[in-house]
Amino acid sequence: MRFSTKAIHAGQPPDPSTGAIMVPVYQSSTFVQAEPGVDKGYPYSRTANPTRKALEDCVAALEGGAVGLALSSGMAAIDCVLRDLRSGDHVVAGEDLYGGTRRLFSQCYEKFGVQFSYVDTTDLEATAAAVRKETRIIWIETPSNPLMRITDLGAVAKIGRERGIRTVADNTFATPFLQRPLEKGFDVVVHSTTKYMGGHSDVIGGAIITADPKVGEDLAFYQNAVGGVPGPMDCFLLLRGLKTLALRMERHSFNGMEVAKFLQGHPKVDRVFYPGLDGDPGHDLAKRQMDGFGGIVSFIVKGGVEAARRCATGTRLFALAESLGGVESLLDHPATMTHTSVPPEERVRIGLEDGLIRLSVGVEEIEDLLEDLVGALEGV
Repeated sequence: MRFSTKAIHAGQPPDPSTGAIMVPVYQSSTFVQAEPGVDKGYPYSRTANPTRKALEDCVAALEGGAVGLALSSGMAAIDCVLRDLRSGDHVVAGEDLYGGTRRLFSQCYEKFGVQFSYVDTTDLEATAAAVRKETRIIWIETPSNPLMRITDLGAVAKIGRERGIRTVADNTFATPFLQRPLEKGFDVVVHSTTKYMGGHSDVIGGAIITADPKVGEDLAFYQNAVGGVPGPMDCFLLLRGLKTLALRMERHSFNGMEVAKFLQGHPKVDRVFYPGLDGDPGHDLAKRQMDGFGGIVSFIVKGGVEAARRCATGTRLFALAESLGGVESLLDHPATMTHTSVPPEERVRIGLEDGLIRLSVGVEEIEDLLEDLVGALEGV
């Protein structure tokens, strides 16, 4: 099956007992067993639930994996992947990451003796040089959040494979519609399904996908043991969102490109970060490993943080809010919102300036979105 067909049908046959075309919401905490220890695959909903199983099978099919796991949030998914780490282990991570990911690394895992090195993973020599004998994971985002840097998936997977290091890609920004890191050799993919997979800003969720059944078995142990799983209604909403993922991503990508081109030519914009633009450092690589450029556009407003604040509060359609990936357009000021947990000196080092704004370009009419940005920038 091709992508759009998988999104609608994978893991979701009609209900055998009623013929319902939609997967039922199995709102049950436990399941009756025929005799002690003999069940139908669902002993208890923390361990497994039929609605969640449908979601897990669907996301695994979309990413081209063997095992999919659904978690209660994107952060729960990230934490689940890290659970194998022990004191003294080391992680090489991209320096431009979602602020919550870095917070989990630095404030939760470092105190247990896990070490992290942050590098520009677009620099393959620097990435390889950061590896130590204690390195257990190479962790990347591509495109990265919020500077939209593009990392060579195949090359980083090769570094990990040659050195016996697990490679993990956060594929939230691109979604499996635009790229599939497992196909490039990555071991594990994570998602905040809250974002594009859900697509309607009405559910929180996360997912892990792997092509290796043994890795999947190990991660499923932590999923069950720790218990950070989504409820069946959340899974139902995510399945509903996935059915239109391809349609939405096509429109997000179209609108994202138009917004990026508009901002690139605006006199009050200092720089635009979007891999679809010809002059973007990651453009050529993105064309090779992605099937589109997505709907996230970041830009720096001339005039610093105050100019960015005026722009951020001057829109009508772009709502000032954290998160991304919904059908509606959102605007984020990373320095005061999503990335406040990153120390200011570190934000400066990696180029995350106080004047940076991140847009999640929705699926509204592009003319309305451009008019909204014109008005916001006029107020700067």
